[in-house]
Amino acid sequence: MGNLGERFQKFFDSFGQNWAGYLLQFILIAAVFYYVFKILKVNKGGKFIAVVTVAVIVSGLAFALTDTFSQELLFIVILMIALLIFTMFHTEIKRALLDSNVKKSKKQDSITVTGVELIIEETVRAVQNMSKKDVGALIVLSNENLPEGIIESGTVVNADITAQMIEAVFYPKAPLHDGAMVIEGTKIYAAGCFLPLAQSEKLPKDMGSRHRAALGVTSVASVTAIVVSEETGIISIAKNGVIRKKYADAADIKNALSEYYWSDLTAEGKL
Repeated sequence: MGNLGERFQKFFDSFGQNWAGYLLQFILIAAVFYYVFKILKVNKGGKFIAVVTVAVIVSGLAFALTDTFSQELLFIVILMIALLIFTMFHTEIKRALLDSNVKKSKKQDSITVTGVELIIEETVRAVQNMSKKDVGALIVLSNENLPEGIIESGTVVNADITAQMIEAVFYPKAPLHDGAMVIEGTKIYAAGCFLPLAQSEKLPKDMGSRHRAALGVTSVASVTAIVVSEETGIISIAKNGVIRKKYADAADIKNALSEYYWSDLTAEGKL
């Protein structure tokens, strides 16, 4: 205990002389852990958060209580944890970095609760109508966090969200029907957009390009994608790089849209 007391006394003596350096280190470490834990929480890595927390606490105690546990070894332990996190969640980290670097420049019109409910009803109706007619469709619910290249690959529409407008865009003979529609808040912002395709070997061989595009775009950006299969009319909902719901019905579509309008957008202050 005497050795530990000497360590703390030495630390506080040096802290008074170099408080600015210690403060910057604390802010840097706190920021890193905040973003790491945020990524893990969003991607349901709660158990891994506990493992990382315990490892850091044990490493800190070992450094404080023993003479053999050097700062270099502590650095190696933290570095190994960071590499492990990056290996397991590299896609999620890339998505979070993309979200943080997107320019939030476009302003959405203010809208009432009734207005949002009407938009949700119109979108659900359009998706169900296209499903019944086996009309392929891919709708991306974005909060302005898509890479600019995706928007530039399509055509800016900036139209009100109605069932007729959505169905008109995906009409098989329409010029924009093959691409994705991007909804941003209260508007159909763009259509005919080309999305990155998921290339995982684990995906079923019969998975179509629209589903691969939905998985691809939800892997690189925090968006939700609604897919209507052209072959079967089956509706799927994708998020975080996985098909969250296959054989989605009206309630599932409404839940996805409600989550988008009352969670994703309100968190960003757009409604």
